[in-house]
Amino acid sequence: MHSENKRISRRDFLGRGAAAATGVLAAGGIMIQALSGCSATEQAVGRPTNTNIRFGLVTYQWGKDWNVPTLIRNCERAGAGGVELRTQHAHGVDAGMSERAKKEVRLRFENSPVTLVGLGTNWEFHSPDPEELRHNIDMAKEYLRLSADVGGSGVKVKPNGLPDGVPVEQTLEQIGHSLNELGRFGANLGQEVRLEAHGRETQQPEILARILQIADHPNVGLCWNSNTIDVEGKGFEYNFNLVKDRLASTIHTRRLDSPEYPYQRMFEMLSEIGYQGWILIEESSRPDDRVAALAHQSEVFHDLLANATT
Repeated sequence: MHSENKRISRRDFLGRGAAAATGVLAAGGIMIQALSGCSATEQAVGRPTNTNIRFGLVTYQWGKDWNVPTLIRNCERAGAGGVELRTQHAHGVDAGMSERAKKEVRLRFENSPVTLVGLGTNWEFHSPDPEELRHNIDMAKEYLRLSADVGGSGVKVKPNGLPDGVPVEQTLEQIGHSLNELGRFGANLGQEVRLEAHGRETQQPEILARILQIADHPNVGLCWNSNTIDVEGKGFEYNFNLVKDRLASTIHTRRLDSPEYPYQRMFEMLSEIGYQGWILIEESSRPDDRVAALAHQSEVFHDLLANATT
């Protein structure tokens, strides 16, 4: 099991990065308020709260066809203070970028009130093929380097299944050891390794907890993904408690006003454990006005947060 000492060391390890992110956001809030003609929604970017939980976007569907300048502008308008860039999308932040292009992306975010939270990749580590596994680990390292170069703070990877014919524990050991290798590599770059709760079998909280017992490097954390399975079995609180001490600095959600998921209770539990990080909308719907939809989610976020901390 994961010892209390390791949990404390993870908090210490990530504390410096969280403090830096908070400082950037605070500065962003000042910049927004100084702009003339900003709407109330725009001024919500990085607005102070009594916690260190912040709101942002995963460019899964709502931002997949926006280039970087458009993305930053739309996040400003909608009150989203940070963004996780999915790879292979219109933003073009992918391996093989020129040094000039990487510098341009970094400067665009640094000169805006929107924080580049990190990169979202699909690298996975369950394959029984040694060459495929090695390729995915090496490519995840490439994206950890890229995230550092463009000013992000971490990279999302995923477990994505349990191969047929392979003992479950063998696969979980392989995933865990792969994550430890990435955790050590990312630590030298100041980059967090974020394991998204993903895959038909591997999104189960019990399975994720077992992976994280093996992946015990303090630079490896779980990106809670707000899956419907979270409320099954023994219920949301039981499942959340299995992994709450290993949360990464990013959490993915669907629409925060959905009645199908206990978002208010999730916010309460995050507040109770003193969570510091980002709540990032990862929505698959395609509203006519995605900026307005994102702005609405920003308002819902602040309502949930206020209710959780009063």
